[in-house]
Amino acid sequence: MILGIESSCDDSSVALMDKNSLELVYYEKISQENEHSKFGGVVPELAARLHTTDIPNLISNTKPYFDKIKAISVSNEPGLSVSLLSGVSAAKSLSLALNLPLIGINHLIGHIYSLFLHSNLALPLGVLLVSGGHTMILSIDKNAQISLLANTSDDSFGESFDKVAKMLGFGYPGGKIIEDLAKTGDENKFNFTIPLKNTNRLEYSFSGLKNQLREQIEKLKSSNLLSQEIPNLAASFQKTAILHIIDRLNLVFQTHKFNKFGIVGGASANQILRQHLLNLCTKFDCELLMSEIEFCSDNAAMIARAGVDRYKNKAFDDLDMQIYPRSNLQAKFLDRL
Repeated sequence: MILGIESSCDDSSVALMDKNSLELVYYEKISQENEHSKFGGVVPELAARLHTTDIPNLISNTKPYFDKIKAISVSNEPGLSVSLLSGVSAAKSLSLALNLPLIGINHLIGHIYSLFLHSNLALPLGVLLVSGGHTMILSIDKNAQISLLANTSDDSFGESFDKVAKMLGFGYPGGKIIEDLAKTGDENKFNFTIPLKNTNRLEYSFSGLKNQLREQIEKLKSSNLLSQEIPNLAASFQKTAILHIIDRLNLVFQTHKFNKFGIVGGASANQILRQHLLNLCTKFDCELLMSEIEFCSDNAAMIARAGVDRYKNKAFDDLDMQIYPRSNLQAKFLDRL
């Protein structure tokens, strides 16, 4: 079995995966959302303290399988430095204690593996990665070489939802809050402009859309109408943000032929985004791959799954393995497979 450890941000998670059958023998995740929500976002020092307690407790649950573990895989890039250190320190200690190989995993690549938790990696593949820290379109060829087709120039898709939720007076994380509010709102009530519409720039930008929303909030506050318009604001913002995602993807699909296209990352759990992407893939005769909702956000199952392939390729790391809070995914992808 391969043991996976994930602690790149505010989720502590440990998993055990059979390297032959890909059966998830053990999986557990402890979310820190309640602890961070009162501060309106992730507090790194608090996250590190919670990881220091939770990760050893989760690892202790795998003791009955210690004699079957063949390697320890752990997220070592990118993420919050203090959070990454918590997981990597635990992995190094366990590697040393059990005399097992250590495998560092780029957790963005882990997200791609969330599409293949129970199957072999299928390449070539196009990917939309949307999370609290990243929004990018990737093309991965049959040799696992990655090309970055589009990135965000400011906020990520998930981050923009968090900030909008805060503007509307709600807590963290904002993705599910905005999605739930939008269910009862009129998405056509406010005519927000789709960023970069009618341009050929292959990038994402959510700062202008957020500013449109902020200005509308101020107008509604001045007329004491904000409280009754909140669902409509959420729905209109969500609609425009998703149309921005699809609009840029439509440009990519016109110049790149994908037989398979996956959506990964915490924000990929948004059901409206999934439906729009399904429609786009149908239009371009492309198979859409989606993670199970449970494994969209950061989790150790995807880290263990990535570790399985790296173990088979004997791609091990030394005990002096470093963390990389900011990593060059494009340069590291082939090596990290």
